[in-house]
Amino acid sequence: MPKVRVAGFSISVDGFGAGPHQRLEDPLGQRGPELFQWFFPTKYFCDMVGKADGESGVDNDYAARAMSNFGAFILGRNMFGPVRGPWPNDEWKGWWGENPPYHAPTFILTHHARPPITMQGGTTFHFVTDGIESALRQAKAAAGDKDVKIGGGVAMVRQYLEINAVDEIHLAVSPVVLGRGENLLAGIDLAKLGFKVTEHAPTARATHIVLSKS
Repeated sequence: MPKVRVAGFSISVDGFGAGPHQRLEDPLGQRGPELFQWFFPTKYFCDMVGKADGESGVDNDYAARAMSNFGAFILGRNMFGPVRGPWPNDEWKGWWGENPPYHAPTFILTHHARPPITMQGGTTFHFVTDGIESALRQAKAAAGDKDVKIGGGVAMVRQYLEINAVDEIHLAVSPVVLGRGENLLAGIDLAKLGFKVTEHAPTARATHIVLSKS
């Protein structure tokens, strides 16, 4: 049965999924890239950005799983780009160039309508203005028998957790303390939502934890 999943979501030891002061020059916030030091050296990431090498192993396995078997994605507007308010024009098409990594229908939550954007590689960005539940219905319909990925950022993942719409969470806990930023799980009772730890795997760069519904 298809699932709604959060996968490959990097957080600090103190629970932050992004640093403070996110902006065009610093899309992950101050010190945010430190959360992804497990991901950047993997073969999966290197292949994605056109590098010839990269590491195999546990981190790479989880990186590949974090983008596999998805028929649709949901992203918050901050994940799509730094533009705020009404769209000034159609120039901004995401952080990823002409061939984004999604290769499936991708639904962007926003308060400002915009026509869909068809990109190379099978990605089409759809802009949803009527809320998270509408985006999830559309994503499930588009995904068919594949899973839907709640791709972030932090605020959007929290919204889907708060309505108990997520079936599985893979967190990559990086060995870093941020102290400030956007906290993923503060005030959210995962046990009450039915989650239990079903996998955990430590590596030199992160501890991978999978939580699934009991």
